[in-house]
Amino acid sequence: MKTEIKRILIVDDSQNDVELTKAVLIQNNLANEITVAEDGEEALDYLYKRGKFANEKTNPAIILLDMKMPKMNGIEVLKIIRNDCQFSAVPIIIFTSSREERDLVESYRNGANSYVVKPVDIPQFIDAIKSLGQYWIVVNQQPNMLP
Repeated sequence: MKTEIKRILIVDDSQNDVELTKAVLIQNNLANEITVAEDGEEALDYLYKRGKFANEKTNPAIILLDMKMPKMNGIEVLKIIRNDCQFSAVPIIIFTSSREERDLVESYRNGANSYVVKPVDIPQFIDAIKSLGQYWIVVNQQPNMLP
């Protein structure tokens, strides 16, 4: 199966989780471009090409979004993204340590495509990233970005 390499936006304030996620994606040839936003506001700056992201030309193919972050939490970011039709075809995977039922329900209610709790065990964390990457980047078919 031919794999088209895609751009991934990781929105997470945990440096350790970000570095491990990036390493797994790169080692498994699941991304050639990874952008990291450390909080919700920075994610929106990236998507709307503001501030340090003003020169960005393309949108991500996939967004990995944490729940608990400073400045703006994952639900707030999710609502804004899903209310903008230019991002309607972009899968948003909630990848979080939150096991709260409220977060799970609110995520799906507001348009998340998947909700995955980050495993604490490193080998399981690695397996989770590989599985997410294999499904959302290799197997899943997406249209070209909608107008």
